[in-house]
Amino acid sequence: MTGAAPKTVVITGASRGIGHAIARRFLAEGWRIITCARAEAPPECRRDPNWVHHIPTDLADPASTQAFIAEANVLLDGQPLHALVNNAGISPKTPYKERLGVLNGSIDGWKEVFELNFFAPLRLARGFASALHKGKGAVVNITSIAGHFVHPFAGSAYSTSKAALSGLTREMAVELAQLGVRVNAVAPGEISTAMISAEYEALVPRIPLDRMGSPEDVAGTVFRLCGDDFAYVTGTEVFVTGGQHLY
Repeated sequence: MTGAAPKTVVITGASRGIGHAIARRFLAEGWRIITCARAEAPPECRRDPNWVHHIPTDLADPASTQAFIAEANVLLDGQPLHALVNNAGISPKTPYKERLGVLNGSIDGWKEVFELNFFAPLRLARGFASALHKGKGAVVNITSIAGHFVHPFAGSAYSTSKAALSGLTREMAVELAQLGVRVNAVAPGEISTAMISAEYEALVPRIPLDRMGSPEDVAGTVFRLCGDDFAYVTGTEVFVTGGQHLY
């Protein structure tokens, strides 16, 4: 509608990779964005007046997460929130460069993975529930193909945390429907970012579209899930995998 106020989205893990692509897509569509990440946002992006605020935050630390929620709600100043994108995630390695598994790595390492990949989205959904209710908004959780299949390069801690987030998405969808808020998930497959290693090229032959995905492929799906065309879609997980999940 002409003259309507811009919509607002909160995006986590927005300083690089998929999260940064998501932020850029919402900016390109005229949304106001509030973001957080452990790192600062790239300065060239901060020049966009619709990038309202970027708050350095460690979502693996519950106190830091609550501080982000409080500061973002102050910035909203009672206005509605139209979307929350829980993108931030971690897949750490042991001191021996192995992924955290069932038989290796510390249990404390597992707890950190679950705090960031699972509990932070839960805390954020609770913390922004009122603002999302006002905006009849949408939540999108970024899960992973590794949450559904054993992945050769994803550790057990990461994979099970993403499987748990898929389950949480379904439960969120039912509970937040009472507030008029939709909740869906996007499960990326092999996405070409600066963080991905050369070993992932070996997986391309198992992708029917015969290529890795781009961060923009994920960002476009996330954006559409937050829009009116998907107003009757909730509790769904969209695989952005080039068909890899079909094997």
